[in-house]
Amino acid sequence: MDDNGRKSGPRQARRRFPGISSRAYEHPADRSALVALRRLSGFDTVFRALSALLPERSLKLLLLSDSVRAGERQFPLLDAALRDACYVLDLEKVPPLFVAQDPRPEAMCIGLDEPVIVVTTGLVGLLDEREMRTALGHEVGHALSGHAVYRTILLFVTNLAPKVAWIPLGNVALMSVVTALREWFRKSELSADRAGLLVGQDLQVSVRTLMKLAGGSHLHEMNVDAFLEQADEYAAGGDLRDSVLKVMNLLPRSHPFTTVRAAELRRWAEGDEHRRIMDGRYPRREDDKDASLGDSMRESASHYRDAVRSGTDPLSGLIRDIADGAGELGGRLRDVFTGRPDRDGGPGAGRADTDGTGRDRDTGPHGGDRRGDGPPDGTRPPEGGE
Repeated sequence: MDDNGRKSGPRQARRRFPGISSRAYEHPADRSALVALRRLSGFDTVFRALSALLPERSLKLLLLSDSVRAGERQFPLLDAALRDACYVLDLEKVPPLFVAQDPRPEAMCIGLDEPVIVVTTGLVGLLDEREMRTALGHEVGHALSGHAVYRTILLFVTNLAPKVAWIPLGNVALMSVVTALREWFRKSELSADRAGLLVGQDLQVSVRTLMKLAGGSHLHEMNVDAFLEQADEYAAGGDLRDSVLKVMNLLPRSHPFTTVRAAELRRWAEGDEHRRIMDGRYPRREDDKDASLGDSMRESASHYRDAVRSGTDPLSGLIRDIADGAGELGGRLRDVFTGRPDRDGGPGAGRADTDGTGRDRDTGPHGGDRRGDGPPDGTRPPEGGE
């Protein structure tokens, strides 16, 4: 038992993160997508209406009536693994865990007032003990981040959309909400994958879990390194047409592609942010009230900017080329209108140095020499955050 009187789960040679804030592991794209979702026109109205239509008690009754609740007498190993995940991430109240009959390997964290975790029999049969701990850590990450409410709304509106297709513009309006929710949820999966790694604390196990979700239980026929090589090939391969097809393939999905998730998780596991968390240097929940939304948005903008700069995908290259071209065009236009010499001897060349001193003379109303008042010709101004 811990200090709060709840069962702490098996204590193993793994780190625990007392008071950890979800900000510690949340992917920047998750936070920015959630902000964009909340700003979507009409989302607040839809959210309030659906919240009223989905009473918490109804959801729990449905689970109690047609699934198996894990505990000390039913699925005790799953119950212990969940308590262990809650102990590691210091989630104060252990969510109820239900096992639902479904051959598809899936898990979800849903609920409006309180989170509830549901895993399918397909997932239970697919994963071993360490992989299941990682998967349950993933769902505990969703609970700690407050994702359960939006996930529940996504499930409901996805089922509702076909039923309102006959209403003029009704399906269009609802599908805009569905599209925004799916975009957010795909990004939230990247955050939860990080939470799963913090619980399992073994990158090979985390990648192996994703690999099984992609290729099934034949682990002896698969290889983690080869699976990650697939991710690298997917990220870099093809031409611009393939880049567009990647986007089109992703849009109808609720989850990111498994190889992409594996590659994202590997990058995070090898980075400084993960290392600081493992050293005990992470944001605390007690400081969440002082967290700056502006800082989060700047971090998100920086993430996207770095992704475009370092991306090997042809679409990333096109965006870089457009940005570079815009910067070059901006520099040339500036030279024309300020009379400063173009670095290639283009418009404005030779007109600024009219006093024979070899120095650029300010062509503004005050005259005088221009010394140290700006970057060299042709360079772009520093990029700002979002």
